[in-house]
Amino acid sequence: MTDWKNPPRLFIPGPVKVNDDVLQQLARPTLGHRLGEYTQLHSETVTMLKKILFTEQNIFLFTSSASGIWEAAIRNCVGPDETVLCTMCGAFSDKWAGVARSCGRDVEELKVEWGQATLPEMIDEKLASGKYAAVTIVHNETSTGLTNPVAEISEMLREKYPDVLVLVDSVSGMVGLPSRFDDYGWDVAFASVQKAFAIPPGLAVAAVSDRALEKSKAVPGRGYYFDFQAFAKSAAKNQTVTTPAIPHIMALNYQCERLLSEGMENVWDRHRKMGEFVRAWAKERFALFCDEKYASNTLTAVKNTRGINVGETINAIQEKHNTVFGNGYGKLKEETFRIAHMGDITLDELKELLGWIDEEIG
Repeated sequence: MTDWKNPPRLFIPGPVKVNDDVLQQLARPTLGHRLGEYTQLHSETVTMLKKILFTEQNIFLFTSSASGIWEAAIRNCVGPDETVLCTMCGAFSDKWAGVARSCGRDVEELKVEWGQATLPEMIDEKLASGKYAAVTIVHNETSTGLTNPVAEISEMLREKYPDVLVLVDSVSGMVGLPSRFDDYGWDVAFASVQKAFAIPPGLAVAAVSDRALEKSKAVPGRGYYFDFQAFAKSAAKNQTVTTPAIPHIMALNYQCERLLSEGMENVWDRHRKMGEFVRAWAKERFALFCDEKYASNTLTAVKNTRGINVGETINAIQEKHNTVFGNGYGKLKEETFRIAHMGDITLDELKELLGWIDEEIG
């Protein structure tokens, strides 16, 4: 039996490894969430997040996983009589379409094979009908290790469909990959902090455009916990609607300071170098699952061309080195395995992990 008090070092695609200095931020004395100290913490953190995400619009902090923001984006930005186009290229983009249906919205699918990218011309062909109020896009599909060409998609949407709201799941993309919110013309983009922010799970970050806020005013049935109007009202006072995950926000504040000190271009370059190293190893030993042109710089899905027993290999490395990487997700279990290279994971740590995998597979 594994010991939860001595957890393994995580190279799964989230939660990822959290460094001790970040963990220490969660152990700070708590704050009264309606007192001035929290207001200052909230204000400082949001100000830094705006720089990290290249936006002058709205930043909301949600005490939930990013799955909650799937629902928030739909319930605030798509009316009950409107249709949303859900682009689908893997398990998590598929799930977002299911969430949209559970919110009672009319959903149409634009689906590609897992491992293939959603291309601008595909979206263009669908949106040309003029029937869609919004489109959902996954920036980085965690199940397949694929980064969609969001810059090109966003350029097409800005030029041809300026009235369609753009809702972006950037859960395993934000911070590790370029996320220029205002330049891209996005309306909602969100992530959980347990991915490239390298913080334990329990908090989600979302950038929300002014026009998404305006749209939400006219959408009925927004609910309570994720109502953008309530969030905006509280955010104007550097507050949250309900009691926030204060320790996580302290850690987020700390990580934001580090990211800005490093510089976002440097952060993206660091992730690129890790991605290139893991991909080179994967191509030499196995193969990449997704089209290499769209391979992610935050995680790699390796195609198990050698037919190794992935579960046994993971267990062996955990037993010997107290370190784990990820099996394939859902229908890709054992057909692929996944290695995270985001957040505070380092190139030296990746070299060590890949060496251990080499030892196990022979």
